[in-house]
Amino acid sequence: MRLVRLYAGLFLYGAGSGLQIESNLGSAPWDVFHQGLSRHFGLSIGAWVVIVGAAVMLLWIPLRQRPGLGTISNVLLLGWFFDLTVWLAPTPDHWAVQWAYLLTGVVTVGGATALYIGAGYGPGPRDGLMTGLHRLGLSIRLARVIIELTVLAIGWLLGGVAGVGTLVFALMIGPVTQFFMKARWVA
Repeated sequence: MRLVRLYAGLFLYGAGSGLQIESNLGSAPWDVFHQGLSRHFGLSIGAWVVIVGAAVMLLWIPLRQRPGLGTISNVLLLGWFFDLTVWLAPTPDHWAVQWAYLLTGVVTVGGATALYIGAGYGPGPRDGLMTGLHRLGLSIRLARVIIELTVLAIGWLLGGVAGVGTLVFALMIGPVTQFFMKARWVA
């Protein structure tokens, strides 16, 4: 059952992120970075999710972080689930559908996070970077803010879309994830 939760969570996370990108209202900071890499260097956004995930895991070495099945699965699968969603979901041109994509994406990512973290197979590479920096003495909050603002700025400079959706994600993802983490039918 834990494996089902892990892989369902990864699939839903990729799908939610794909919907948010397709909204064209702004993406989560890491996805602004992935989108900027895609626009600047080619390859799909999902391919960059995979490449960046693997590269971030290299940063785990000096931080003495240990990957789990969830970490490796995140690197190998998340980007492909993302690309599948972008390929299947039509890009909306009406503001109401854009907002529906955005809000559905954020809620889906929050629920997916609860599923895959709750499975207990290890953090994703980006979360492991944050916890590794925490082990070196930074607070979780400071480590997260530094990482998120850095990738957001680089992604925006590379042409990724940051906008109202980025703000919505930043404000909503914590409470939505917490809601799902406490929900007995998810966690």
